[in-house]
Amino acid sequence: MKKKILLVEDDKSLQQLITYNFKKEGFKIDTISDGEEVVYQIRDNIPDLILLDWMLPNISGIEIIRQLKINKNTNKIPIIMLTAKSEEPDKLKAFEIGADDYLTKPFSTAELLARTRSLLKRNKFQEDTEIIIFHDITLNTEKRRVNRGKRAVKLGPMEYKLLELFISRPGRVYDRSQLLDIIWGKEIYVEERTVDVHIGRLRKALNRGKDADPIRTVHGVGYSLDETYKKK
Repeated sequence: MKKKILLVEDDKSLQQLITYNFKKEGFKIDTISDGEEVVYQIRDNIPDLILLDWMLPNISGIEIIRQLKINKNTNKIPIIMLTAKSEEPDKLKAFEIGADDYLTKPFSTAELLARTRSLLKRNKFQEDTEIIIFHDITLNTEKRRVNRGKRAVKLGPMEYKLLELFISRPGRVYDRSQLLDIIWGKEIYVEERTVDVHIGRLRKALNRGKDADPIRTVHGVGYSLDETYKKK
């Protein structure tokens, strides 16, 4: 079955170039030029991956990511951001909001295709596997069991959900409001400090003795599973 790609790009010549090359490589690709249309189209036709321009009419690519990541039906769609913004703060902002990859214009379609295949392959593995391993942390999604090395880690329901979310996207930074929406649900009112309490419980359960702390606090933003973490 052909993988469905959604290209959100208002530059018509670049849109045509990417569309031609992706179709040539066997992908099914739809295009949108206006950022305002993205969320509405995805409701009825969820793609396997999104190629997303930063600067778009009406709604920016960053705001589109923000909206997709707080919706449980769309928060796992891999996103590659395409942009002329090449400064490090811009890249960090994109990754903190939820972009999975970042490609600076101008770029070659060969590199874009390679990154797309790599991200789709990684995402497919995470969807299919019942066991997710991150260094010395093992999470069995079927049995809902967690081990750190040979030690079983006992987690409450919210702590397990937090770890499962973090381990599915190592390095992805979630702010407190996103975690509340994803873990507790948008319909339930919970104070933001509740997130800090459960992160503290997760850390206490995971970390024993000389264990390194895999949970990264991004001051003023939120939390992530530290992709640079190395077990001791």
